[in-house]
Amino acid sequence: MVALTFPDGARRDYPQGITGLEVAKGISPSLAKRTVAMALDGVLADLADRIERDARIEFVAREDPRALELIRHDAAHVMAEAVQALWPGTQVTIGPVIENGFYYDFFRNEPFTPEDFPAIEKKMREIIARDRPFTKEAWSREEAKRVFRDRGELFKVELVDAIPEDQEIKIYRQGEWFDLCRGPHMTSTGKVGDAFKLMKVAGAYWRGDSRNPMLTRIYATAWAKPAELDAYLKQLEEAEKRDHRRLGREMDLFHFQEEAPGSVFWHAKGWTLFQALESYIRRRQTAAGYVEVNSPQLMDSELWVTSGHMEKYHDMMFLTEQREEEERRYVVKPMNCPGHVQIFKNGLKSYRDLPLKVAEFGKVHRFEPSGALHGLMRVRAFTQDDAHAFITEEQIARECLAMNDLILSIYEDFGFPDVVIKFSDRPEKRIGSDEVWDKAEAALMSALQASGRPWTLNKGEGAFYGPKLEYVLRDAIGRDWQCGTVQVDLNLPGRLGAFYIDEHSNKVTPVMLHRAMFGSLERFTGILIEHYAGHFPLWLAPLQAVVATITSDADDYAREALAAAQRLGLRVEADLRNEKINYKVREHSLAKVPLLLVVGKKEAAERTVSIRRLGSQQQQSMTLDAALALLAGESVAPDVKRLAQAA
Repeated sequence: MVALTFPDGARRDYPQGITGLEVAKGISPSLAKRTVAMALDGVLADLADRIERDARIEFVAREDPRALELIRHDAAHVMAEAVQALWPGTQVTIGPVIENGFYYDFFRNEPFTPEDFPAIEKKMREIIARDRPFTKEAWSREEAKRVFRDRGELFKVELVDAIPEDQEIKIYRQGEWFDLCRGPHMTSTGKVGDAFKLMKVAGAYWRGDSRNPMLTRIYATAWAKPAELDAYLKQLEEAEKRDHRRLGREMDLFHFQEEAPGSVFWHAKGWTLFQALESYIRRRQTAAGYVEVNSPQLMDSELWVTSGHMEKYHDMMFLTEQREEEERRYVVKPMNCPGHVQIFKNGLKSYRDLPLKVAEFGKVHRFEPSGALHGLMRVRAFTQDDAHAFITEEQIARECLAMNDLILSIYEDFGFPDVVIKFSDRPEKRIGSDEVWDKAEAALMSALQASGRPWTLNKGEGAFYGPKLEYVLRDAIGRDWQCGTVQVDLNLPGRLGAFYIDEHSNKVTPVMLHRAMFGSLERFTGILIEHYAGHFPLWLAPLQAVVATITSDADDYAREALAAAQRLGLRVEADLRNEKINYKVREHSLAKVPLLLVVGKKEAAERTVSIRRLGSQQQQSMTLDAALALLAGESVAPDVKRLAQAA
């Protein structure tokens, strides 16, 4: 017998080997009908699986959020069957679920194109309408290789060979078609529904190796309901409009080119925006007791060996060549932590000096594969708003809480009130003893609980040297972005020989807190561009206003207005070109200039301006002095405004 515990706490005994479907039918035929899978001790499983041990059991309906991954998994199998039905001889390889959908890689002499999508989607709907059950079979390794080899599925033969010897070879059927798969699946193809859409094609090397054959990858999305699919497609449409790469060109902020892959060429306006972000963080962290430092770009590779980074991140590091006259090899720094430890070590430190908080806008370089580069979001050279606090063990919870509060208040200033905190505990590959990790995790958890903010567990995703908090922002169109982190490190300072003198004159290794708020300034800039769709609040806008003339009669007055604005520290330009005002308005609107101060002969005589705000057809007339006062007030950064109000 096996004892099954239900969500309501009830516990019942059943014959060992009973299936989930049999249990559901025994409770209610309607329950069995609406159930597509089960969860045993929280792990999804086929409803037809036999239950061999005591477990907590839950029945998963198609509407359950946990079923969404199964819908996408099943849809991938349906797509693969559709492709092979339409183009016999096509080999299927792998088809995993990914964020918001799935993909499947196919091998065919002629690559697929988006023009093939309507036929594939039509065939998928036919397969779904047949509503064939998913059934699981266990094959021997030899049988699986023979069957797939006979069918010309040589990639599947290779996949069978890659399955560890102690793992079962599972085959899932949906009618006559079958595939090698770990599972689980829903009960039948009909449960996939019709809320799916093929999205794009891309090339992909088999197993990611350029020496292997090129495959065609078909990406698709699938959802539980058509309304959810429509909402996702609308979000994608809006995201395309907000694409920071396109807006970066239109607003003349930055560009990339092949001679420096993954590195940003900042234009004047883009660099102004970048510096506004840097200045903001500098003010906030200075007020919080941080001192700014700067560490070298090149450091001896042995330092990175000692720190443990060489072992964990070697493939992402840029190393110099070893020259005959120079025995050392150097690393272009991929992170700032070891450099900050060297600064801490320079000169004897006492417990009275702690907490010692050092911060750096450190330029770091990491080798990202060329195919992964994506505008400002994924680069090889970027600037971290990096900081490290050297503290005692007793100070961990207090300082982590202070960092948490600072980070959350910063996100609110930038229009991100909806923040999810993830607690990431020890990964499988790590340095340091379990006792040290126990201390670090307990202290970080204490700070998290004291914050009173909701959080989720990100199991096993901590840094190799310590647990961390991750801050995930939700933007204006509902996308999530992981940005800031707080990490507790009881390992790295000791590895690098850092210590302080405690009140008993003993040498003690400090705890090191790693902290980033934006994370990467480049990436955060890209997030901001897309969040605001280029319509920055006035304090952030790289160009806050343009004084635009209607006729040349107002040129002198426009120059006077420009000079007055610049004396107030406003970022303003004048447009005195001999162009129609509608043309100027259209051009500056495309460049996302927040305010236009339109002046003509009448305004010059009356010393007024006509204000037109980005996105509005209305105009407001006021005196030049009043307009500049309005601009100056709106241009104050939120942290500066709070200080002024508190004074």
